[in-house]
Amino acid sequence: MFDYKLLAALAAVVEQAGFERAAQVLGLSQSAVSQRIKLLEARVGQPVLVRATPPAPTEIGRRLLNHVQQVRLLERDLQGQVPGLDEQALPERLRIAINADSLATWWALATAEFCATRQVLMELVVEDQEVGLKRMRAGEVAGCVCAAERPVAGARSVALGAMRYRALASPGFVARHFAAGVTAEALARAPAIVFGPDDQLQHRYLAGLGVTGGFAYHLCPSSEGFVRLTEGGLGWGLVPELQVRDELASGRLVELVPERFIDVPLYWHHWRNGGELLGELTEQLRRHSASVLVSLHS
Repeated sequence: MFDYKLLAALAAVVEQAGFERAAQVLGLSQSAVSQRIKLLEARVGQPVLVRATPPAPTEIGRRLLNHVQQVRLLERDLQGQVPGLDEQALPERLRIAINADSLATWWALATAEFCATRQVLMELVVEDQEVGLKRMRAGEVAGCVCAAERPVAGARSVALGAMRYRALASPGFVARHFAAGVTAEALARAPAIVFGPDDQLQHRYLAGLGVTGGFAYHLCPSSEGFVRLTEGGLGWGLVPELQVRDELASGRLVELVPERFIDVPLYWHHWRNGGELLGELTEQLRRHSASVLVSLHS
């Protein structure tokens, strides 16, 4: 049988990215948390953590984290079904990995009613849509919005739709860099804006125009900041049209190559044994995304 106090210590160390903050969350001393991890490792006969900064789960550690994530959700179901169990229960906190552009556009309206009616708290881990699934694989989150369709072992994926990105810039930037017209060569020479090292949208866009090789770009790991930099004339970038309807309507941003866009598919991943809570959230996301995202079959 598992000792869930030991598993809770493992989950806290990984989720809080260290022993000190894990101890604060659990209301224990740092040495007590360390002792629980050592006892867990003694019981399973191998390390569950790589002692790095931040600590990372080993393969067996990831399996244990996946297990404890699902147990927490199933316990939530029992609290509503067995009288007396929910008297002292704290609101469930769901850790979810999500890409910044979804968080900046459709996510809040999709989840507000669910969180209010089910008394759920969210802890959102922002990751690029291309790499967010690694958080689920590591057992750090209960769900994930990302561009990968194939789920990790023990999970399901649901197609939500696609987010449409258009190449945009400010009128002033266009006047400075594209006076002779927007060509592939001119785009490659003009400074771009890239969200982060894992963001390949601008690379894919240029490749579609026949441009290969490096290009100059600013790095801006903020969805809102990305739009502000683009509007301010620092560079051109691929921006979700959901996020900039007002800017496009007012002319503060203009499209560089009309009707040439990139659709990024988005999938919701969740544990198979996540209980009613994850099931309800999944249906809420499915319904809302159908009204705001581009159909994957269009």
